[in-house]
Amino acid sequence: MPATLTDDNNHFPGLSRIGALLADPGRAAMLWALMDGSARPAGELTMIAGLSPSAASAHLARLTDGGLLALEVRGRHWYFRMASADITASIEALANVAQVSAPQRSVPRPVRTVPVDMRYARTCYDHMAGELSVRVFEQMVERGLLAAHDNSRGISLEATAEGAARFADWGIDLSAQKSRRRRFACTCPDWSERRPHLGGALGAALLDSWSKHGWVERTDRPRILRITPSGHRHFDAFLAS
Repeated sequence: MPATLTDDNNHFPGLSRIGALLADPGRAAMLWALMDGSARPAGELTMIAGLSPSAASAHLARLTDGGLLALEVRGRHWYFRMASADITASIEALANVAQVSAPQRSVPRPVRTVPVDMRYARTCYDHMAGELSVRVFEQMVERGLLAAHDNSRGISLEATAEGAARFADWGIDLSAQKSRRRRFACTCPDWSERRPHLGGALGAALLDSWSKHGWVERTDRPRILRITPSGHRHFDAFLAS
């Protein structure tokens, strides 16, 4: 008997279930409101999603049972938050895909103010995101270290001669990065700043280099990066030059 698309052998088990959870606009609104890492009461999420209390309760139950949200009971009140940092990162990745596939539609910032440390410096996949990363990327383009080109895949980036020299100072072998099976350098939408930061192989190499220099450290909080005192001196000098 021929295999069908519903057979678990033909797709990753559970992928369609996650897709169904994300497909409803009300549930998507609730999830996006929790992207800042907060825990929010059911009533607040109900208003954000624009649903009736009974409908919101059913949606929150589905998201919790589906493993996307975690429930915290505080006295008589129920609070919901993202179940894990991996869930948050996955939704951010999907938001980036949505922005690339439909760039004319802006990705809204999460309703609540993003925590300062997450907004300032965090990981996005394997590269750095947040306010500092956006500013550094803008400085790279402004100073001519990177040249932007429009193509069918969006905006691609190439290192200039001056940029190659700077990256070499940071210990980055551009030829090695270009030989990888991924885009060398590209813009990546930053959901907290609503401006792009640097992604691709070069973005990953920069985070690795800055970590080896002791300018950036990972913390015990998922995705949050710490800029060390020497890192602040380095980035301040770079941004001021």
